[in-house]
Amino acid sequence: MNASRRNVLLCASILSVGAFSSPAIAAAEHVHAKRHLLHHKPQLRSRAVSNAPVVSGVTPASSVGTVQRARVGKNTLASVESTHAEEVTVTGSMLSTSRNANANPVQIVTSKQIMQSGSTTMGDFLARLPSIGSNSTNNTNTNGGGGVSCADIRNLGQQRVLVLIDGKRTAVNGSSNCVDMNTIPVQLVKQVEILKDGGSELYGADAVSGVINIKLRHDISTGNITMRGGIAGQGDDKTGMISAYKGWNFDDRKGNITLFGSYMTQGGVRQRNRSWADPVQNDLGGSSFGSAYTPQGRVYDVSGNLMPGQKTTRYDFSQDQMLLNRLQNATLSGDAHYKFDKHFNLYSNVLYSHRNSYTQMAAEPSAGSIPPSNYASLLYINKENPFNTYGQDVTLRKRYNEFGPRKTEDASDTYTAKVGLDGEIIHNWMYDASYTYGWNQDTSHMVNMGNYAHLMQVYGMDQLDPNDPNSAIMYNPGVCQGSAGCALANPFAPLSGQALEYANATLNNHSYYQLRDWNVRIHNNKVARLPWKNGGDFAVAMGMERRSESETFKPDPLITSGQSMTNTQNYTGGGFHVWEGYLEGKLTLLKNTTMAKDLSIDGQGRYSSYNTFGSAKNWKAAINWSPVRDVHFRGTLGTSTRQPSVYELYGGQSMSYATAMDPCDMNQVGTYGAQSSTVALNCAQQGINSQNFQMATSSQVPSIVGGNSKLRPELGRTYTFGVELTPRWVRGFSASVEYWHTRVKNTISAIPTQYLLDQCYTGANTGYCSSILRNSQGQIQTATTLDANLGGLRTGGIDFDMDYHLRVTPRDMVLLSNNLQDTISYQQQYLPGGEWYNYTGRLQYNNAVGFPRIRDYATLTWQHGPIGLTYMMQYTSGMVWNTTQQDVVPGNGVGRWKTPGMFQHDVTLNYRLNRWNFEAGIQNIANKKPPFVASGQDNSMGNLYGGFYPGRYFFTQAGLNF
Repeated sequence: MNASRRNVLLCASILSVGAFSSPAIAAAEHVHAKRHLLHHKPQLRSRAVSNAPVVSGVTPASSVGTVQRARVGKNTLASVESTHAEEVTVTGSMLSTSRNANANPVQIVTSKQIMQSGSTTMGDFLARLPSIGSNSTNNTNTNGGGGVSCADIRNLGQQRVLVLIDGKRTAVNGSSNCVDMNTIPVQLVKQVEILKDGGSELYGADAVSGVINIKLRHDISTGNITMRGGIAGQGDDKTGMISAYKGWNFDDRKGNITLFGSYMTQGGVRQRNRSWADPVQNDLGGSSFGSAYTPQGRVYDVSGNLMPGQKTTRYDFSQDQMLLNRLQNATLSGDAHYKFDKHFNLYSNVLYSHRNSYTQMAAEPSAGSIPPSNYASLLYINKENPFNTYGQDVTLRKRYNEFGPRKTEDASDTYTAKVGLDGEIIHNWMYDASYTYGWNQDTSHMVNMGNYAHLMQVYGMDQLDPNDPNSAIMYNPGVCQGSAGCALANPFAPLSGQALEYANATLNNHSYYQLRDWNVRIHNNKVARLPWKNGGDFAVAMGMERRSESETFKPDPLITSGQSMTNTQNYTGGGFHVWEGYLEGKLTLLKNTTMAKDLSIDGQGRYSSYNTFGSAKNWKAAINWSPVRDVHFRGTLGTSTRQPSVYELYGGQSMSYATAMDPCDMNQVGTYGAQSSTVALNCAQQGINSQNFQMATSSQVPSIVGGNSKLRPELGRTYTFGVELTPRWVRGFSASVEYWHTRVKNTISAIPTQYLLDQCYTGANTGYCSSILRNSQGQIQTATTLDANLGGLRTGGIDFDMDYHLRVTPRDMVLLSNNLQDTISYQQQYLPGGEWYNYTGRLQYNNAVGFPRIRDYATLTWQHGPIGLTYMMQYTSGMVWNTTQQDVVPGNGVGRWKTPGMFQHDVTLNYRLNRWNFEAGIQNIANKKPPFVASGQDNSMGNLYGGFYPGRYFFTQAGLNF
């Protein structure tokens, strides 16, 4: 046994001897209020905090539909009137506490909020919240997204947020390495808690920007059937959903079984059906649209000069492209527990989902092989070829519309099973021991992708050195005639018949992920009372965890061999395991005395021992002070760690098409301001005339990406401090202001392709030039951007939250809520010791990431008995476009250079009639279009403005309780 593992075991042994046992982190979800109506198994640290089970897929109309702070917790009309100090456990601590005594910045989202928004998936709803950033994959990523929707907190990236289900880890999607929000049905969600602070000291690696804890429905003794339908105003994006759940108590409520099932379908949107997205603008000046790869093809001489008589019209690829993915998701869930006595409560949960997604892109283009590949780098047509009428060797760039559009169908199965035992050991010492097993398998079925090796044979291309992509090419019809199924064809005409069938290809990629997680958690909320007047309780929690994760990605053999016409990818496989121990202690120093209604401090620590890079230590300290009941001050300071993922450590090199512009392109060279002449000179030194040179790919640069087994973990530090006001003289009102700051060093990422190109050609860092490879025609063949520990991130801002519940009459209630985030600073460093770039209020138009200064989400609800009307507003402030190095400025061929502030308005009407619940709503009432962004993909940026993509959207819903 190595030293680091001995340290973990020794630490845990000492802690357990000193405490016998500590807080069951299952009790971290356990509600200790005496008013439990049903026997309730101790819940995980994120399980819902309401006292009675929700009995409807449409939450009763009395629920508040706004974002709330964990300490406020006024979710119903009844709770507005109540002064009951319920103790709950909220994400960020393993200990139970009163709602107004939590120092961690936790945001709570109720099921009512989610349902009334009309969101079809959890990812769509979370995108509304100001704290959820745009640096993640979502349903608008139709090129390589795989139908996955991931979450991101404060634009620190989807890889730096930890997503939990009921307080414990769950299986991630094997192809994207994130928890797929599309697989979590909104009807199954009871509550979501978002810890907007580092959480590695309690939850382990990945919780750098925070934790999203999704609490599901459990322990239900009722039933519900809910149906929902929706459609966009233009007749597409048709959605449908049906869900049902039923729970049964047995053996005098000692046990419970709850079953849930749902099916959801979302129709998607074609790009050609939105005028703002068609045709696609490629440059900042508005002079280039579509793609240079056309179905007719373009012929060049061997130096890359366009042959006489060639048409220069560009192809409108948006006609064949999807704007929103088509989705289907089926989910089954089973939950059971049985309480033998107060010492032994056996519980288990199984969650299974099967998701299908479909997306479509324009037909496959080709100008040669896709590196890394040994096949010919150019479609080289010798003058000896009988179809070559140019009298000289030429090269061809062509889009193969005869194959048909590229279609990708992604099937993903995700399974997570959990079994555990919890209860009381003795004298308030609670325990929770559990085992979680999860897996995901994902298959991408890709149609009409093309077989480049077969295409070479169809054209009679004989590569003299089969191991050199730049080898000489000879015309040899025998390479086709000797291959079964091959038929020679004219390179300058559409393929047909046998040649078409031979050159086309269907590909299949497979990925697999597996999780094993053992947890032992112990806690006591009242170990001892402090021995002075008005002293409070001493509470302690501790635990151990043993977790292992493994992933594999197996591309189609045609892809790994470089024979396909799509991106070349290599095998990825690997895993890791970790032993961890943690400790939390809380001292309530004073309570119910002068200038100290509540004064408490909290300390947390975690030691982790990895088999990949060694050990890591993380800690957090927090203070909570309420001088009077109306004012509450709080602050936290802590560290976090993110281990390199399996893909980052062991990912095989593959080709990716990054959104970027070649600095030598005639439409790009003039956008560098005073540096434009330097860029033009550096291009000329490589034989490129930037006055007439055009990049062949449309706003995309082929980039080689891949893992690095020598990566070190990322290290983060976060501090927050804030104040909350709950004035007793303004009943139902609460407001809070929070300052937050996060810094991450040793960030793991690939250098953005545009940054690498700009650094090279502006002369800022010529060392990057060695990572750029051009072919004989001057086109960028590859830009190599492998994962590395590059630099750092630092961001800070202010959150403002407000809730006001005003009872107008005995039957009328007005509820107002606002959640605002002001990002004061967002800076990124790409190299250790390098320059810090300020992206606050900037939008990286060629990198699909935006950093708005202000984001706001507000709701206003009027509740009249069984009738409720809710208005929802989202606001995103305007941004200046940025190249990752400098702001875009008007002039020098630049047209638009910024996006305006954007408002989205939604409304929902609900009505409750006996056991029935009805709901109807409209999203994007004004039918506002997303702002224009010269993204080169869809004329906007779906990661941030995806809510505008469908246009005006209508939905209705009906639910029956039984």
